[in-house]
Amino acid sequence: MKIREIAPGEAPPMALLLLADPSEKAVASYLDTAECFIAETDDGIVGTYIAGGISGEAAEIFNIAVAEDVQGQGIGRAMLMDAIERYASKGYLWMYIGTGNSSIGQLALYQKCGFRIDGIIRDFFTDNYEGKIVENGIWCRDMIRLVKTLQCDIETGG
Repeated sequence: MKIREIAPGEAPPMALLLLADPSEKAVASYLDTAECFIAETDDGIVGTYIAGGISGEAAEIFNIAVAEDVQGQGIGRAMLMDAIERYASKGYLWMYIGTGNSSIGQLALYQKCGFRIDGIIRDFFTDNYEGKIVENGIWCRDMIRLVKTLQCDIETGG
C-alpha cells in the first residue's frame, strides 16, 4: 500500500470522505484549507485522510476513512501513522482528531495509536448537522476531541 497526497487537479475521493463525515458542506470546507491524502493498492484507492495545520504548533486530522470492504485490515492505522509522521516532520507539536461519541471503533483505534481524550464538544453533531446521526445503535450528538503529542519537549520531558 502506498499513501500519497492527491495531485494538483486530482479530485478527492468524495464517496470515501462522506463515509466519515456525512456533510458535503463540511468536507468541502476543510478540503479548501487542508491537504488530502489517499491510500492506494493495486486494486485502487482504499482509504483517504485530510489533515492540516490549525496553528503554528498543532495539526488536525479532519477526516479519515477506509473503504468498507477493506476495513479491519490495518489501513486506518497506517494512515494515522502516516499523518503523525508527516506532521511531526513538519515540526508540529500536537496532532488533534475528533470523532462522534458513537464511533466506538474509531475511539479505540485512536487511543491505540497514542491519542488521548482532550475534551468533549457537547451537541456538536446535533447543532451542526441536519438529521439525527445514529451509529452502533447510539445517537451521535457529541464530538470527542483527542490529541497526541508529536514532539518531546526536552526541558519538561513531555
